[in-house]
Amino acid sequence: MSYTLIDAGVNLTNHQFDEQHQDVITRANTAGVSRMLIIGCDIAGSKQSLELAIKYQQFSTAGVHPHDAKSATDELENQLTLLAKDKHVIAIGECGLDYNRDFSPRDVQKSVLRRQLALAEKLNLPVYLHERDASSDMLIILKEFNVKGVLHCFTGDADALKNYLDLGLYIGITGWVCDERRGKDLQQLIPSIPIERLLIETDAPFLIPRTVKPKPKSRKNEPSLLPYICQTIAQLYQIDEELVAKQTTKNFYDIFGLEAR
Repeated sequence: MSYTLIDAGVNLTNHQFDEQHQDVITRANTAGVSRMLIIGCDIAGSKQSLELAIKYQQFSTAGVHPHDAKSATDELENQLTLLAKDKHVIAIGECGLDYNRDFSPRDVQKSVLRRQLALAEKLNLPVYLHERDASSDMLIILKEFNVKGVLHCFTGDADALKNYLDLGLYIGITGWVCDERRGKDLQQLIPSIPIERLLIETDAPFLIPRTVKPKPKSRKNEPSLLPYICQTIAQLYQIDEELVAKQTTKNFYDIFGLEAR
């Protein structure tokens, strides 16, 4: 493979990767994945994500996922601000709304999202966003703030896509797009995403691409499989994989302001 990729979302702190971090990163590098963004989903996880980013020279986020919004305390802003002082932390999140699972009460989800958006605005950092079955409330809240960022793991409909693009957000696409059963609607939407606003991510260890051949024994996804997502997206855009790789790498650096930091 003649190109390199950046994985814009990896749950490297997940227990499925315990004691395997170096091997996962080595396999990713061998597959052409040069860097990755390690996602933080709560305070403890964000600290661990930062530790891994420092140890392996990657990037990380710091935030509280809507599933964990109920665990946020009055110290949230101070905790995230302290983490964000490190240069490896390039976004606030994963934050957002999830009305599919409702692991946290919706009013709490909305409050914690607003607090993180306000902090991102104050710190002039991008946001790393999550949304499931909550696009109307998500859009209302996002319009209250002046932030940039990426909507990670997008699986919504055409209306939601247009609204998020109109807000200036970048769109993160995972191995969901490689699923011939569940991913058909998303496949049809890919050409509607300006390639200048696209990021690709594995969301490992979840959402393993179903296009992996031969079919792996394990369902555990990892960054080394990102090229399969790149291949499917290139087919949907009807362009070369190398162009997808080059553009999404540029997009990653652009949205997270890494050239300026």
